[in-house]
Amino acid sequence: MLLRGAVRRCPWCGGKGAFFSGWYKRDDRCHTCGLLWERKLEGFELGSMTVNVIATFGTMLVVMGVGVALSYPDVAVVPIFAVVVVIAVAMPIVIFPMTYSIWLGVDLFMRAPEPEELADAAAAVANPATNRSPLQP
Repeated sequence: MLLRGAVRRCPWCGGKGAFFSGWYKRDDRCHTCGLLWERKLEGFELGSMTVNVIATFGTMLVVMGVGVALSYPDVAVVPIFAVVVVIAVAMPIVIFPMTYSIWLGVDLFMRAPEPEELADAAAAVANPATNRSPLQP
């Protein structure tokens, strides 16, 4: 499920594009299986934000370590700092869609979908005209 999420697929069904109609435009349901991306939990976005922060900080830490190791006796602080700043700004923007899919994979692994949730997803796929999220008015 995590690997599917990492390549912007639905962690549950593997549907391509999953919940995104553009790079940043997110839909409420998977285009293939109809599963809601936000599984009726308060603060669901905090999980994807945490995945984003961990991935970004981890990458920054690895880049700093490699930079120090490659330039050891005379550490190149300014170039390493410049690369880390670029990573800190660009990476969260670039990996935004993947973090939502990865977090949904983690959530699905921890809490399997209930039968009502799967029935709602199947009904949404069967009748796309009524494909409204319970979160929308």
